[in-house]
Amino acid sequence: MKVLHVIPAIAPRYGGPSGAIFTMCRALQQQAIAPLIATTNADGEHKLPVALDQEITYQQVPTRFFDWQWSQAFQYSRPLSVWLQNHVKDFQVAHIHAVFSHACLAAARACQHNNVPYIVRPLGSLDPWSLQQKPLRKKIFWHLGVKRMLHQAAAIHYTTLAEKRLAEDAAGLERGVVIPLGFDNPAPDAQAAAENFRARQSTLGDHPYLLFLSRIHPKKGLELLLESFFKLKQSAEFSDWKLVIAGDGDADYVASLQRLVQEHQANQEVLFVGWLADGLKDSAIAEAALLALPSYQENFGICLIEALRHGVPVLVSPHVNLASDIEEAQAGWVASLEPKNFLVVLGDALRAKDERMRRGQQGREFAKRFSATCMGEHLAALYQSIARPYDEA
Repeated sequence: MKVLHVIPAIAPRYGGPSGAIFTMCRALQQQAIAPLIATTNADGEHKLPVALDQEITYQQVPTRFFDWQWSQAFQYSRPLSVWLQNHVKDFQVAHIHAVFSHACLAAARACQHNNVPYIVRPLGSLDPWSLQQKPLRKKIFWHLGVKRMLHQAAAIHYTTLAEKRLAEDAAGLERGVVIPLGFDNPAPDAQAAAENFRARQSTLGDHPYLLFLSRIHPKKGLELLLESFFKLKQSAEFSDWKLVIAGDGDADYVASLQRLVQEHQANQEVLFVGWLADGLKDSAIAEAALLALPSYQENFGICLIEALRHGVPVLVSPHVNLASDIEEAQAGWVASLEPKNFLVVLGDALRAKDERMRRGQQGREFAKRFSATCMGEHLAALYQSIARPYDEA
């Protein structure tokens, strides 16, 4: 079966969905599904150095890149739109990743015109918190095609039950299917990995560190994390701790966080290390004492499973859609975004080494639920249930 995956962009700066789609497609290849990713070369203000409008193998998956022409938010690409209209009929199913973007609307229109069933994965964009961000822009998009795209979809793919509940309540949707994301490689040996990241960060030494590993965005709660960390550092009990912020985002926003660190004279205590890829990312995770993700909205949180697979416990807000599962599994801590409560819980987590180790081990077991093979099997079954017959393609 040929399945088309459409996503606005896959550069690492766009966070978890950029990597997850390739893991997903590799898992589908093991299920006799032939995926093709159609996307743009958008990479913030720049463009990925990739061949355009031809099928290439990218991260082991057949991929077609099209030129991003304007708007970082909308990521408009007329070449992608034209290709979709001419070629979507070559596929039995389309899987659209994201909602408020040109690629998604163009893919839905092409599927509707060519009678191709399609699935939408909203990536958390239908969460009430997300819908309240830039509401006028989203209201316009809703009436320009998003409403029709969602209501004519054969299925809506959510990755957690919480995401499904929130989106259906907010947008009045049906036909939701929950299929969690999966991971396809076992976590590398932690001791071997530990030597790599620390060797590149001379100021870390042997200090324990708290890790933030995600796209740097206002919704991630970094101001709260920083202010709480600064307050804890005023006590001798936490004097040895460092905070590592791994990721990137809007340059002005990143600069504002760096200024906040400078104002607290904490440049030696808070390390901005940029994007970490592959083995270096695994190294940073494996040696961390705790991973924090105090988001105001988080659809899934791939970094959480990455940490738990290494036996690193996590601290999350209740607005992370995996929070209740993590709490039930005793794989970390859940702290409200009320500053006093967050400060207390963060302090408890940092001072309790034995408890971190216990919850980390619980996390290893919890993370085993998120198998790429299982994800591939469930997606393949979903595709089979909605696909048009080959003789109609």
